[in-house]
Amino acid sequence: MNPSIRILLRNAAQALMPALLILGSVQLLIFTAKTWIPWEYRRASFPADTYGFSTADRIYLSAIDMDYLLKDLDISYFDDFTLPDGSPMHNERELRHFEDVLRIVKGSQRVFWGALIAVGLSLALLWRFEGSELALESIRIGAIWTLGLLTLLGIGLALAFGVVFTGFHQIFFDPNTWTFLYSDTFIRLYPERFWQDAIIAVVGLTIFDSGILYFITGALLKR
Repeated sequence: MNPSIRILLRNAAQALMPALLILGSVQLLIFTAKTWIPWEYRRASFPADTYGFSTADRIYLSAIDMDYLLKDLDISYFDDFTLPDGSPMHNERELRHFEDVLRIVKGSQRVFWGALIAVGLSLALLWRFEGSELALESIRIGAIWTLGLLTLLGIGLALAFGVVFTGFHQIFFDPNTWTFLYSDTFIRLYPERFWQDAIIAVVGLTIFDSGILYFITGALLKR
């Protein structure tokens, strides 16, 4: 293999590995949301809704939201759902935010599949033309980069969760659609604690996957 192509393939696999592993964890969390969200609401430490939603209300309403995201439905889907007092389930600002969230979810899926194809193809070519050692080393280094990136992210979130969370929204969302009143359904269903726990889950899953890859490739390289 041409040395330039070998370096390109190796660097591509290593550089895209963090995106692949992190977005893989995000996709898993999204597609299992209707399983883990009820568990989250039932946790004794999860804050109660001061405006009156019961745990059962939250589970029911969040499942409606997740169906919108998972089934890629039109925003008019929400027209059929109301709160216990008869008011619309979400106001106009919340609906615009859900449209943005669906756009981000679909975009993250495209990036995930693109990274998966690019990493898989790079590793397959390296394995075929350069042997297993270089391919395994690329996976191992990619896992190390992922763990390093997550360490930096974890430090940032621990020191300034609000700053990181706000910065993310300012980059990816319309500023007029992601700020809510505490009385809005969105905040009542998904308070800050919800997002903290979701991020911890993504980080934990990615650390686990990266660690598994690190140790497996290390064992294979020793052989």
